[in-house]
Amino acid sequence: MPRLAEDLRPIARQLRLTRLGLLAERITHAFWPAWTAGFLAAAVWASGVVPPLWEFSLIAALVILMLVLIGLGLRGFRLPTRGDARRRLDATLPGRPLAALSDDMAVGAGDAGSSEVWAAHLARMRARLQAARAVAPDLRVARRDPYALRYMAVLLAAVALMFGTLWRAPAVPALPGVGQQVATGPAWEGWLEPPRHTGLPTLYLADIDPGQVSVPEGTRVTLRLYGEGGALSVTETVSGRDVTDPTAPLQDFTVAQSGTLTIDGTDGDAPFWTLTAMPDAAPQIAQDGDPAYEHPDAVTIPWKASDDHGVTAAGVTLALDADATDRAHGLAIEPEPREAESFDMALPIAGDRTDLSAVFRADLTKHPLAEMPVIATLTAEDAAGQQGTEIARFVLPGRAFYDPVASALIEQRRDLNWSRANRERVARLLKAVTWRADGSWNNPAAFLITRMAIQRLDAGPLTVEVRDEIAEMLWQAAVRIEDGSLESALERLREAQERLSEAIRQGAPPEEIERLMAEMRRAMDDYTRQLAEQGQEGEQPEMAEGESQEITSDMLDEMMQRIEELMEQGRTAEAQELLRQLQEMMENMQVTQGQGSGEGQPGEGQQSMDELRDQLREQQDLSDEAFRELQEQFDPGQPGQQPGQQPGQPQPGEGQPGQQGEGQQPGRAQPGAGEPGQGGRSNPSAEPGEDGGGEPDGRSLAQRQESLRQGLETLRGNLPGEGTEAGDAAREALGRAEEAMRDAERDLADGNLGGALDDQSRAMDALRDGMQELGRALAGERPEGEESGEQGQAGNRQGMGIDRDPLGRQSGLGGQLGTDNNTLDGPEAARRARDLMEELRRRSGERDRPKLELDYLRRLLERF
Repeated sequence: MPRLAEDLRPIARQLRLTRLGLLAERITHAFWPAWTAGFLAAAVWASGVVPPLWEFSLIAALVILMLVLIGLGLRGFRLPTRGDARRRLDATLPGRPLAALSDDMAVGAGDAGSSEVWAAHLARMRARLQAARAVAPDLRVARRDPYALRYMAVLLAAVALMFGTLWRAPAVPALPGVGQQVATGPAWEGWLEPPRHTGLPTLYLADIDPGQVSVPEGTRVTLRLYGEGGALSVTETVSGRDVTDPTAPLQDFTVAQSGTLTIDGTDGDAPFWTLTAMPDAAPQIAQDGDPAYEHPDAVTIPWKASDDHGVTAAGVTLALDADATDRAHGLAIEPEPREAESFDMALPIAGDRTDLSAVFRADLTKHPLAEMPVIATLTAEDAAGQQGTEIARFVLPGRAFYDPVASALIEQRRDLNWSRANRERVARLLKAVTWRADGSWNNPAAFLITRMAIQRLDAGPLTVEVRDEIAEMLWQAAVRIEDGSLESALERLREAQERLSEAIRQGAPPEEIERLMAEMRRAMDDYTRQLAEQGQEGEQPEMAEGESQEITSDMLDEMMQRIEELMEQGRTAEAQELLRQLQEMMENMQVTQGQGSGEGQPGEGQQSMDELRDQLREQQDLSDEAFRELQEQFDPGQPGQQPGQQPGQPQPGEGQPGQQGEGQQPGRAQPGAGEPGQGGRSNPSAEPGEDGGGEPDGRSLAQRQESLRQGLETLRGNLPGEGTEAGDAAREALGRAEEAMRDAERDLADGNLGGALDDQSRAMDALRDGMQELGRALAGERPEGEESGEQGQAGNRQGMGIDRDPLGRQSGLGGQLGTDNNTLDGPEAARRARDLMEELRRRSGERDRPKLELDYLRRLLERF
């Protein structure tokens, strides 16, 4: 121990400070409840707010509580020792040097080598003591006092000592002879308080010179009369009330009309004011432009409103304008009564609302009144509850459908929403649309949805709920067809180009040109995307001149930027010509399925990619055959045709086109089922019932699905890129494809063709994911020079046509995902930011949302 005391001498000061800190810490933890009760007793004694009868009892109770708490604190209190201080300080040092210096060697005390090692260890520990610093005490008692009672007691005591009776000077006794002659303040006081929604301040009436005063209607007047009762009286004609006691000490009334206010009985001339009541005008609202459809699913209605004190709410109510409707075809009958639907219009959170302009945006493309004449009632409301209305008539914009089948479905949906009395007509026309639908439907799922809608129309009563479900099914089918139609995408592109060309020709403002340019860019992206998907399916549309040409995205961007520059410079003729060239270029774009240059054999990765592509193509063919078989279940006689029958002529014994086709001969092969492009297969070695030579059944389809799954399993085992992130992801995607194929095989064997189509769709999605991941893996294995694109010969890249889309970018089959282009600049980014702000404003204007959400939206709008 003498050796330890010598080692502790350099840190004696740190040990003393640590011990004092421990003492303060233990005192605080043990006695904080006691001094809290003491501060409360001091607050009661010094404040003087407690009645004398209860003050002594309350102080005595608090003192007794404090003594009890002191006793409880002493019971658990322990003075810190030197050992406690050493242990606290030692815990903050690495290796606990104080504990090490107090130890002795237990083994090897007589060995010279062990003694040297022990001495070196002790020397190292002494060196670490040089870094010792006093440990600060932990005076926090928040865990024991979660409600911060100690702070409240200190605050009450401080307030009582500062403003209570402890430091207050004694009251001055009344002087003899003065009595009640001491002045007590003004003889009267008055305030003019305008309605809160006006935002005007409260006026002190004694500071206003008598005369003309203009105040808002509804201003509250408060008057207080002092002195002897009846010495002062109030005369006023602004409230329109019957005054029963004009001398009452408290007068409180509201300005309902212009008039006068007088206070009689004051020294000198009685103050006289003429109050002019300014009425609160009702808000005004109006349409501020033509409604429009905004891609992809928004309808915009510009509006403006004004009010003298600010608009607090706005809305629009839409109702059918039957008188302005073209009453033809399905609209010839009387419309079914439908309640008008109201929508809240978002207001800006910050800023002046006395005169505002805004745009109402809502997803109304699926609304039953879309593309129909409507009566729109615009309503604005102010804080006083007054409303202003404006009635506008227009055709509610909606999404345009260019595909003939999709357009027909939307028309029948409109007729069904018009009146449920059109039920039989709609069912008959839908059956006609789906009859012999093998060549006119580009989406099997849309066909199935439409057939389900027909079944719902034919089964049971047509309630409002059933009607809405059928309308939703027809909408989903039409959207699937429209989005998958290359012709409709090209039509949308042409329409956008025509609108831009017309705007340039008429000298539209720059904002309109910018909006139309952004719309054309979106249509161009949609068209090129669908064109690329068509190229991935193996189709090869050719250019009009018969020549192949690769168009890159940079070329299109440069042309669009050049058009914008020409418009800014006022060279409209040149901009028109460049726009025409761009339109021709887009229409003549082609997708080639290149076979390579033939120089050298494809590597292992490219061979795996080709095999995966074959697997996807075979799975697509198998899914098409399953779809045709399911179609025959819905309409057994559809594929057959009697000899000598004219195309489109009903079968003998069959009803009109659009009926279920009773009397047709089942079992006949569908025309063109084995022709290229029709989804059929022409395999001469196939077994009967498996291929185009005969009608496939569920068992043969299940066997083919099993064979396809086994081939994919073998391919997955030999897939390159093992160990890499992309290679493992490709294997995982192909595993999902195998699982989906196994489910499809089971459904085909059980005859569940609808479930098999869903499983096959999942398998094809997983195959595409696997091809994308394999393309990433192969891109990572290419030599650096080949990745950089410095060698442009065809021999360096096998299948260049497959790896690139019509814009020259790498496609999802063999290229990387994503893009390096900057998407944060340009009109598209500005439009998205504007849409986001409009959505935030719309949601913040919906008063039925939770208060927490409204506060969050308000903070977002104030920040941005």
